[in-house]
Amino acid sequence: MSTENGKSSEAEDTGEPKSTENNQIKKESHDGDEATGEVEKRSDLPSQQEDTADSQIYTATSLPAIPKETNKTHPLVLEWAYGINSSLPVFSLQDEDRLVIIYACAHVAVIYDHTSKSQYLLQGHCSPITCLCTSEDRRWIVTADMGQESLVIIWDAYTGIPVKTLFDCHPEGGVAALALSKDSKYLVTVGAGLVQRVCIWNWTDESEEPACQVDLSPKYGCQKQILFNPSDSTQLVSNSSSQVLFYNWERGHLEYSAPEITDKTFNAVIGSLSQSVFHYDGVQAFTATSNGNIILWDKQTESVSRQPIVRNAIKLVSMQKEAIAVLTLIDSFIVTGDVNGHIKFYDGNLKLINLYNEFNVDPIRSISFSKERPSNNSLEYPKDCTLDAKPFVMRNFVLSTIHATVVHVNTQTNVPKSLLREHAEPLEAVACHPKQPLVAMGSHSGTIKVWDYQHKEAVCSRVFLSHKQIQCIAYDPQGFYLAVGFASGALQIVDACTLHNDGKECLQFTQDSITHLTFSQDSHYLAAADTGKAVTLLCLCKEGTQEIWKYQGRHHSHYKPIQDLLFGVDLDSNQPRLLSLGMDRRLVEYDLQSSGENELLILSCDRIEQSAVPTCMAWYPHLTPENFLLTASNLYKMKLFNATSKMCRKTLSAPSYGSPVKKMLILPASKDGDSNSRYMAYITEDKVGIQILPLDGNPHKSFVMICHSTGVSTLACSYDGRYVFTAGGQDCTVFSWELNLLSLEASAALGGKGMKPFYDLLEGGRDGLLFKEMEEYFYYFQLLDQNLDSMETRLVSTRIPLADVPFLMRALGFYPTEQELEDMQNEVKFSRYAETRNYVTDIDLEEFIRLYVNHRPASGISRQELYNAFQVLGKPDEEGRYNIDRDELLELLQARGEHMTEDDLAECFTTLLGVTPDGGNYTGSLLESVLPAEITMDAFASDILGFSVATQELHQEHHGQES
Repeated sequence: MSTENGKSSEAEDTGEPKSTENNQIKKESHDGDEATGEVEKRSDLPSQQEDTADSQIYTATSLPAIPKETNKTHPLVLEWAYGINSSLPVFSLQDEDRLVIIYACAHVAVIYDHTSKSQYLLQGHCSPITCLCTSEDRRWIVTADMGQESLVIIWDAYTGIPVKTLFDCHPEGGVAALALSKDSKYLVTVGAGLVQRVCIWNWTDESEEPACQVDLSPKYGCQKQILFNPSDSTQLVSNSSSQVLFYNWERGHLEYSAPEITDKTFNAVIGSLSQSVFHYDGVQAFTATSNGNIILWDKQTESVSRQPIVRNAIKLVSMQKEAIAVLTLIDSFIVTGDVNGHIKFYDGNLKLINLYNEFNVDPIRSISFSKERPSNNSLEYPKDCTLDAKPFVMRNFVLSTIHATVVHVNTQTNVPKSLLREHAEPLEAVACHPKQPLVAMGSHSGTIKVWDYQHKEAVCSRVFLSHKQIQCIAYDPQGFYLAVGFASGALQIVDACTLHNDGKECLQFTQDSITHLTFSQDSHYLAAADTGKAVTLLCLCKEGTQEIWKYQGRHHSHYKPIQDLLFGVDLDSNQPRLLSLGMDRRLVEYDLQSSGENELLILSCDRIEQSAVPTCMAWYPHLTPENFLLTASNLYKMKLFNATSKMCRKTLSAPSYGSPVKKMLILPASKDGDSNSRYMAYITEDKVGIQILPLDGNPHKSFVMICHSTGVSTLACSYDGRYVFTAGGQDCTVFSWELNLLSLEASAALGGKGMKPFYDLLEGGRDGLLFKEMEEYFYYFQLLDQNLDSMETRLVSTRIPLADVPFLMRALGFYPTEQELEDMQNEVKFSRYAETRNYVTDIDLEEFIRLYVNHRPASGISRQELYNAFQVLGKPDEEGRYNIDRDELLELLQARGEHMTEDDLAECFTTLLGVTPDGGNYTGSLLESVLPAEITMDAFASDILGFSVATQELHQEHHGQES
């Protein structure tokens, strides 16, 4: 849950379990070398293990039915994962009475029951999963990532519970490959660092250290695949694209050999190495190549007794012309999958037994066979392709392709069944239908796919062939049209139900990528923003009996990228309004009523920020008599602007969870609950959050979850406000989050009522020195207001004049600009004007504390900010250090931004430097005497501002960042 200072708690806010109750699976079935990995209930348990007899893991015997409803203890519950990591294998868990597979999707592992159309989501990683494997009996699942705090998690497939977590076992860069031994007792991991480390873990014991490890030489390339010998767990094989390594470990010592393999070995071009496996005799090994060859490895005859066992490449077998992408072993067969989507079965002598070449699938990424053995009735199976034409008795299998397709093959009928067909390229566009439970997703492959998110069924899809790289999509409020914006600048408006557009060509008004699309509330206008910093307006017109979209106008209204585009409604005329917000800090409103054919006019242009960069905006719900526009900025602030006058009416602390808010949506009002209870969904760089309205700066009213650790691109809300959808961009994934608003309200209530959350935001809280200092200053200003020298009876009051607020803020060490001070005073002055038509001219202590915690900077001046300022204003010297000329700095301070007089400058600098002028006169000559002619960043930081950081260290740090 949210912590008191508004930061996310890693264990609770993200909802990602990093360990289990004991972080350890008991060793009931792993005591012997031939353990199967199955946990069976026994009556002769040791006394220390009696407490496990009733545990879910101990008693589970098979994959359970995945419940469609789960206990929702968090405000945001990951409800469904749309997408798949097509670079990782897909494994079959079961396919007798239920068809169940497991695959990776961003930082989540998904157990998908195709029979019941349900998912069980294994959440534990905070970074994308880069490795996935299962035990031979499919009881255990292992996942790993390459994040800054990389994890390896062993899961119980029967319950979905993590039974062991290896924390930061490869701190040099995470895990690049892993595998379980045949008996499931041992786990091998390969690090992803420059110097790869191979570790073997006995994961069933209590040790946090590997049983053995060895570092690999970088000259052998990045080992991307590793495998245990199924006949002998002390032997392993791994390969990079150019080198195969064989390992042997015994008594805690791990060694490897790297037999030479080049084009000269067989006087033939070998190609890149893809995968390696051991022969089922346990002696020989095979490696597949990109040239359609298989390399055969065998022991050296003179090295039978040597350790490690040395193998040499003894033969290069040409199997086909196409590259072999997958090489695996099942029962007595060697199986290959190639880039043409063909699957071939060979016997131990590499004699072709059978093949599947009619599935019409993409290049194959993985093949996984069912753990259930085929029936004994061989007559039910088709014939193989040998001259004898014997029944080909084979397990069912699941294959995945590089284009995010998963297919199940029943070997009795030879009929493929498509299980998944997802987006294989970055997915950055998502939109929800305004009246139906439909969500549309668009990717860079030019594909749009529409899902029914209640029944978990794909409704329709379309591939745009002429234009690809879909950047954004939007439904109109009536649900008739779906607008699609492309990176090429093309704009396509299609029927929302069929995704067709009656053969009409794409509209193209720019070569710049479309970044934002929005419809007016009456569906009469469509606006688009692009990377050319321009806004284009289309209008729906009638031509005979048909309605067509016509170009109305285009305006280059910003000089920096457009951050958001929004339609609204004028409350007086009920006419649509269009606003755009840019990185240039300008809020532009367009004059739709006066704009004629082929023109788009600007009604107003307001600079709404001084130093902060606005990131997004939304219309604030009608919780007050005033109509507000809500904006967020990169300095973790939110602001409410009067919708008519554009005056800043309130400044509030925004959720601060590592990165600023980048998009926000006001959720629809609940039809069942209190109409005054409103909520807002938002995204940051990698998280999705939900916020209770009205906004007041209370951090406990906000909750976040990690949604896409590589970056979330956009979000959408269902028409009934029950679900929020986030698109992950590079991870090709969309997550569906179910909202539990009662849990959010309970979380906020636990943070305290009234002023408690705001007292907790002060250093030391209600009993700290800062609060006491505030009280003393507050009472002091009351005395000043009543004249310090007065001997009359004091009139005790709880309020001070509004005019004293700037002095009180500065006394507390917060130095706002004149514009910020004006915003503060307007916030208080007009706080009750809509209700009473009277100004507020004073403020009490509680109101002041709220004002202070919401307006003060979320963080102090950073070193990088100071460095950037000197980089812009100064000039580098011979050593690369930036200096600012004294006279130029003084001129800038007097002529740019909020102007300062020469006397003001002299007073500020002498105060900072501790210099007292003679006679109290501040002059320009005084500044020349106290300031050097060239001001370095080091001197400015330490001598003038008084930073405690060593100046040389400060410079070196920034100089290193620049490099």
